[in-house]
Amino acid sequence: MIGDAKPLAGRHALVTGGGRGIGAAIAAQLAALGADVTITGRDPARLGVTAEGLTHLGRVNGIAIDVTDPAAIESGFARAAERSGPITILVNNAGIAKAAPFARTDLALWDDILRTDLTGAFLCAKAAVPGMVTAGWGRVVNVASTAGLTGLAYCSAYCAAKHGLIGLTRALAMELAGKPVTVNAVCPGYTETDIVETTLDNIVAKTGRTREDALAELVAHNPQKRLVKPEEVAEAVGWLCLPGSASITGQSIAVAGGELM
Repeated sequence: MIGDAKPLAGRHALVTGGGRGIGAAIAAQLAALGADVTITGRDPARLGVTAEGLTHLGRVNGIAIDVTDPAAIESGFARAAERSGPITILVNNAGIAKAAPFARTDLALWDDILRTDLTGAFLCAKAAVPGMVTAGWGRVVNVASTAGLTGLAYCSAYCAAKHGLIGLTRALAMELAGKPVTVNAVCPGYTETDIVETTLDNIVAKTGRTREDALAELVAHNPQKRLVKPEEVAEAVGWLCLPGSASITGQSIAVAGGELM
């Protein structure tokens, strides 16, 4: 809404994996747009620090929720709604990334990634969407990855999870098209997060390359030759949540410096 500094005032946004990185940036963006924000994650201390650091932007609260635990989601979402009203914006950001050659991708690794990155989003949507339909307004934004739009070697489980998340996005968007609830995905490329820092550390440790060379390898397919900033992903999420974005649904938007065209 042009000219409206707080277009999400009166809305309650819940951001999973909101304690750090992309999730914390999204929480900041939505709070700045006027939403009451609940951030969730597994580490209560981290959530408390992040929430406290965002209070200058608006109301931000943390609730510890493991997205692989259906009971924790049900009780945590209920607590969040009691505190800040019905959840009308859900950002499924919680996720993990682990790389391994396919021959060394065992069932435990596969299950761990699929349970967190895909089933977790499914469970959170199941908990939040009915309330959006009842409220007559809603936004679901799934944080996928460019790995959900293309294949990456040594990332079969992660690619499968993120492709599945985009499929879930499209199916749910189609199902809710007759309701004032939109469902979209943002697909970041390599972004300045703890996950990427760990990836760089692993490349350096396993190959003996310098950190500069490892970074150059990661950004080689990005025409801008740089890592994406968490705030850039957050801006895209914020835009999708605006009232004026009501006709944007079922989309998977790459935030990746032109990595995929």
